[in-house]
Amino acid sequence: MSGKIKMGMVGGGRGAFIGYVHRIAAAIDQQIELVCGAFSSDAQRCIDSGKDFFIPADRCYATFEEMMAKESALPESERMDFVAIVTPNHLHFPAAKAALEAGFHVLSDKPATFDLAEAKELQQIVEKSGLLYGLTHNYTGYPLVKQARHMVKNGAIGKVRKVVVEYPQGWLATNLEATDQKQAAWRTDPKRSGAAGCIGDIGTHAENLAEYITGLKILELAADLSTFVDGRLLDDDGSVLLRLENEAKGVLHASQISVGEENNLNIRVYGETGGLEWHQNEPNTLLVKHLDKPTEVYRTGHDYLCEAAKTCTRTPAAHPEGYLEAFATIYKNFANHIRITRSGEVVDEITLDYPKIDDGVRGMAFIEAVVSSSSNNASWTQLGD
Repeated sequence: MSGKIKMGMVGGGRGAFIGYVHRIAAAIDQQIELVCGAFSSDAQRCIDSGKDFFIPADRCYATFEEMMAKESALPESERMDFVAIVTPNHLHFPAAKAALEAGFHVLSDKPATFDLAEAKELQQIVEKSGLLYGLTHNYTGYPLVKQARHMVKNGAIGKVRKVVVEYPQGWLATNLEATDQKQAAWRTDPKRSGAAGCIGDIGTHAENLAEYITGLKILELAADLSTFVDGRLLDDDGSVLLRLENEAKGVLHASQISVGEENNLNIRVYGETGGLEWHQNEPNTLLVKHLDKPTEVYRTGHDYLCEAAKTCTRTPAAHPEGYLEAFATIYKNFANHIRITRSGEVVDEITLDYPKIDDGVRGMAFIEAVVSSSSNNASWTQLGD
């Protein structure tokens, strides 16, 4: 396949935060071109958004259903190759289903769907279609997150015993949704967000990061959710005890009322012979701890890192890379997977290293188990995937 991979977008019009992030991420490696979109449910806003992105008016569609139908009718050389879904949660499933059934690959914002039942149905649709489905758990795209995963997999810290993962924010410490702030409004609305607020929005990132680095699945959990802000309909804080495969234990904390915190995602993994510590606020540093010698500091951009870490590093050491570049790694691998699949070549492990539908089902099972456990006085609850 020659030329750029062509992308359509559902959602992400004027005023949408995450759509802007997706477009930047898709453009960083110059592998993808945005060619069409159903950017808004408001027809004029969709057209106006298309003008912002230099998309012709006839490729700006009033609905995602119209986009699938009209793009399918175009010659293969012109139509989009995949759809990026960047809407509120309740639209993820219908848009993904429509795209897959129309023959288009899908890269969706997380969580995958509105609830676990939808996630399982989507998993079946993906498997039946033979098409690619990716999920933007973008924190797995950081070079030193990949280095941590590599080290755990290769026994650098011995058998994993304990995982501590946290994602505190403070932006919803007040009733921001009452001001009609767009991002706060839909994230705190059960009809658009789903059964969980904070846990669905950022808790799933913490869950995914813990499973990605350790290679261990969460088997059961005990959760305590809270809604601290008066009038809020969904949780804004959660504490979760974890039991993972291979007898490992864990603690997960997610909060959106932790005043003064920004996006302080961090993780510590402790094994029998060593430990790892990574903070998103300092993403180019990985601390490697030992029983009998000083802590080592691993840095992005050096030849001593694993191949997966080096492949997703774009600048020399000490030139900061961060959130957007990590996001771009998901897009790059997904686009490369499309290209390699069409060429009939064998797909390498690095290209395959992006979150897929199975990760989406895991995330929805996590949300459902957390909500169920908390409603039953933090009782131990198995993940139901």
